[in-house]
Order: sequence, then C-alpha cells, then structure tokens
Amino acid sequence: LDELPQLINVLKGEMSIVGPRPCAQYERKDMGEYADLILAVKPGITGLWQVSGRSDVDFATRAGMDTWYMKNWSIWNDIVIIIKTFKVVLVREGAI
Repeated sequence: LDELPQLINVLKGEMSIVGPRPCAQYERKDMGEYADLILAVKPGITGLWQVSGRSDVDFATRAGMDTWYMKNWSIWNDIVIIIKTFKVVLVREGAI
C-alpha cells in the first residue's frame, strides 16, 4: 500500500517498475563514478538492490548493483526482479 504513490509516478512516466531506487540527496556525492549512469535513468519501484539484500548491503555495493543492472538490462532480468520482489516483500528479507 505504501508503494501506491510510486505506481502513480510510473503512470505519469516519472518512474519505472524496475530500475535503480531513488537516492537521497545526501547519497549523491557517495555515488562516485556511478553517479552519471545512475542519475541518467528513471528510478524504479523495485530493483536488483531490493532483491539482493537491501539494508544488508552497503551503499557502494548498491551503486554497483544499479550500474550492473543498467549495463545488462533485459526484459528477462526485469521479470526475475519483479518475481523476486514478491518473495522479498512476503518474507520481509533485508528490511530494517
């Protein structure tokens, strides 16, 4: 239910279903070499980071995952991430 506003943003074209999660303003300086690529795409409601550990993963690893996702994008990867998202949400893995 808390993702409903983000679904509206997807319909408006401001976000995608799968992609890098939006970063907080204070995190942008920590993106380093990944910043240009990460900020060049629409953020997603879910992404590789959410299904690969979330709060158990440090920021540099998160940025690396986002970059890997963008460089290796495929519809199949998106489908796998969406399926894994349901599992992660149901069992509450990696959430603080």
